[in-house]
Amino acid sequence: MSSIPAKTTTDDVKANVKRAFPGAIENAVLARKVSYTLSAQGFGKNNTQLATSFCCDEVNRELDDELRAMYGFNFNMGGLAGFPFGGVTSFGAMSHHIPNGGSCLVVYGPHVGVDADGNVGKINRKGRTGNGACCGSAAAAAAYVKGVTNGTSKAAPGPEEPTDAQQTWVGSALLPHGERLINAEDEAVELPNALFEGIDEMMKKIVDAGCGEVAGKGLIALLGGIQINTPGENADYFLVKEFQIRNNKGEVVKTKDDLDEWWGESTN
Repeated sequence: MSSIPAKTTTDDVKANVKRAFPGAIENAVLARKVSYTLSAQGFGKNNTQLATSFCCDEVNRELDDELRAMYGFNFNMGGLAGFPFGGVTSFGAMSHHIPNGGSCLVVYGPHVGVDADGNVGKINRKGRTGNGACCGSAAAAAAYVKGVTNGTSKAAPGPEEPTDAQQTWVGSALLPHGERLINAEDEAVELPNALFEGIDEMMKKIVDAGCGEVAGKGLIALLGGIQINTPGENADYFLVKEFQIRNNKGEVVKTKDDLDEWWGESTN
């Protein structure tokens, strides 16, 4: 059982999420909107290969499930904090799994918890009393970055062994945002936004390098944002920050603004 206080309602959880992340929508709604919007661009369950890059934390599997219901099994590119650590190799492999004449949808981003009391960066986990960090990798990286930025610790060298290489990279990718985190009005809200920028940059570099592996007239839909985990049986949410379609030359053929025409008409 979850440790959610009895007084906390679904409306309370929704209000807490909306207050911290205006514009976030429930995962189930997101999946329907994405399916509707992309169907107008020729994407369907039988011709689309789904790929995701989310943190390996078990609380993130709900969105995988919602997207799989629309597109079938997903190819996993992600690792700690949601960075696409599978890299160009994983994108190329996924591209070779696209159904003949089809396209791919890549969904990516960091995650953050909002607990029963409205604390951002925390979550009430099943079977555990109290709350805990969410995302733990992001919290550890933020502590490292603040220490380097304020001079109380030194920047770590690049990983020499794979035993914790992903976490070392998460910290390195977040390091340019040290002052931003220290000066943020709410560091817990700012952290996933900063992480998204690093993940988005990395994903687009991967797509630029690997897009030619998509055959024929296949397209690459990129959907990026912040996944927001909530306690108990409450719905999780997603804040869309990027949505575009590229061709296999890496050229953007539909921007987020272009897709808003269909997005706004989709089922809520």
